[in-house]
Amino acid sequence: MKNFVLIGAAGYVAPRHMEAIKKTGNQLIAAFDPNDSVGIIDRYFPDAAFFTEFERFDRHIEKFRQTGGKIDYVSVCSPNYLHDAHIRFGLRHKADVICEKPLVLNPWNLDALAKSQIESGTKIYNILQLRLHPAVIALKKMVESQSADKIWDIDLTYITSRGKWYYASWKGDSSKSGGIATNIGIHFFDMLMWIFGDVKESEIHLKSHDRAAGFLSLEKAKVKWFLSINGATLPKEIKESGKTTYRSLTIASEEFEFSGGFTDLHYLSYKKILEGGGFHLNEAEKAINLVYDIRNATVEGDRKNAHPLASLPLSKHPFER
Repeated sequence: MKNFVLIGAAGYVAPRHMEAIKKTGNQLIAAFDPNDSVGIIDRYFPDAAFFTEFERFDRHIEKFRQTGGKIDYVSVCSPNYLHDAHIRFGLRHKADVICEKPLVLNPWNLDALAKSQIESGTKIYNILQLRLHPAVIALKKMVESQSADKIWDIDLTYITSRGKWYYASWKGDSSKSGGIATNIGIHFFDMLMWIFGDVKESEIHLKSHDRAAGFLSLEKAKVKWFLSINGATLPKEIKESGKTTYRSLTIASEEFEFSGGFTDLHYLSYKKILEGGGFHLNEAEKAINLVYDIRNATVEGDRKNAHPLASLPLSKHPFER
């Protein structure tokens, strides 16, 4: 049984990590979050120590280690801009670290973490759960079975409606979240590069507070992509059905279905890590480089490769007067 510590216990994704720790037969000994709305812990680890002040949390972990305890893993589910610091916390305590996406916001942070990882003698893992999705694995095998010079035409659309709270939270601050492409798109970009190869060319056709769109030329694919948190951009039939999220990936004009099968992906991620596998620091690099470039790119005037939804009317920021 391994000892886990969790940072970011009140976040959206934290319960998936708690469940994965439980299902793999391990224990959570302590958790931290500035927000105390963490009753979900009772479902999994009611005896875990909990702190809302990082200094007390840090001291608790230090005392635990001084009295012979060992922290095997630190799970990081905190806001994106804090990942770097919280990963370093785990390394300082000689623990392996399992971190949610994005591992860090800036490419140069990866180089510094690589050095810290060597010094600590422990490892950093990134949750890249789409690589473990059965349909995604099958797609990768299918693409690899085709001619090496075949170029696939792909449309990626991901719309997940968010309310005004989003803009008041850290997620609405691009300096903290990395913006739309980072916050909701990085898993999809990682998946596409994992299957279709490295980026040869990238165009940005749209960037705003609630959406982003562009074009990627990959080694084996041409990708038109659109990401949005504005429910007004949902297709009419999705709105009429009462749904608030739309995920579509068309490959050669055929819909690739992977809407299901997400339930156990964090568990599978943890299982793989505990068995000696998992996705390491270097495997997060390509997606982090891409979203950093998207965030800092100039919007293109030529939209011949633009996603169809990139032409939708833009909306005002909810807090704009």
